[in-house]
Amino acid sequence: MTATSTAPSGTAPASSTHSHAALVTSQFGTTAANYVTSAVHAGGPDLAFMTDIVRRRSGGRVLDMGCGGGHVAYHAAPYAREVVASDLSKDMLAAVEQQAAERGLTNIVTQQCGAETLPFTAGSFDLVMTRYSAHHWRHFPAGIAEARRVLSPEGRAVFADVVTPGDPLLDTFLQSVEMLRDPSHIRNYSVEEWQRTIEAAGFSHCTTERFRLRLEFKSWITRMRTPPVMADAIRALQEQMASEVRDYFAIEADGSFTIDTMVMVARPA
Repeated sequence: MTATSTAPSGTAPASSTHSHAALVTSQFGTTAANYVTSAVHAGGPDLAFMTDIVRRRSGGRVLDMGCGGGHVAYHAAPYAREVVASDLSKDMLAAVEQQAAERGLTNIVTQQCGAETLPFTAGSFDLVMTRYSAHHWRHFPAGIAEARRVLSPEGRAVFADVVTPGDPLLDTFLQSVEMLRDPSHIRNYSVEEWQRTIEAAGFSHCTTERFRLRLEFKSWITRMRTPPVMADAIRALQEQMASEVRDYFAIEADGSFTIDTMVMVARPA
C-alpha cells in the first residue's frame, strides 16, 4: 500500500499483524506484471549464463524456485523436458502462466509454495535454479537444504542473487536501501555466506560468476510501487553516505546505482 498514516504525538505507530510470507505475497501480488516486463529481470549476462547451463544439460526437469516474473523458466523451457515455476505469490504464478501461454511454452507448469517447503519428492529435478529470490526467504539455509533435497544425484543447482560486498559499511547501506524500497526484503548475503550455506546443505561448490548490475532509480522504485516517503528516504540516505559508499555503488545524481550479483553453480557432494 502507498498510503501512510501519522500516529498521535507520543504514541507508537500501529504494528503489522501479518506474517512475512503474507507480506511477500502482498508486495509481489500487486506488482506481478511489473516483474514480467522488467528489463532488469528479463535479460542480463547472468540470465544468459544460466540459460547456457540448461542448454548444455538439455532434456531434463527444471525447477525455477521463487520464479517471480518467470524469466528463468521462459529461458529454460526450450531446452527442458518440463519446467516447474514455483512461487509464494499466486498472482505471480498467474502472470507466468499467461506469459508462458503467449510464448507457446507448453512445458511450463506452476506450483504455489515457499522455498523452505517444496512439495516435491526427493531427487525429482535435474536442475534447480533460483534468481533474485533468496534474499526474500524467511529461512535461507532451509531453502538451500530444500534445493539439495529435490535435486537428483547427478543434477546441478544454480543460485543467482544480489550479493553484499561483505564490508560492514557497504553491507549496511545495501540492506538499508533494499528494505526501504521493499519491506519484504530480508538480506543480501555475501559470496562467502552463500558458499558456507550450500556446503552445509550437502552441496559441493563448483563455480561462481560475478557481475555488476546498474539499477536505474526511477524504474527500480516504480517496479515495487515504493511509497514516495520511502523513495525520498533512500535518496536522502544516498546523499549523506560516505565517499567510500558513494564510490563503490557508483551512486549517480538521479539516485541510480550499481550493485554486485553472482551466479553460483553447485552439485551434490
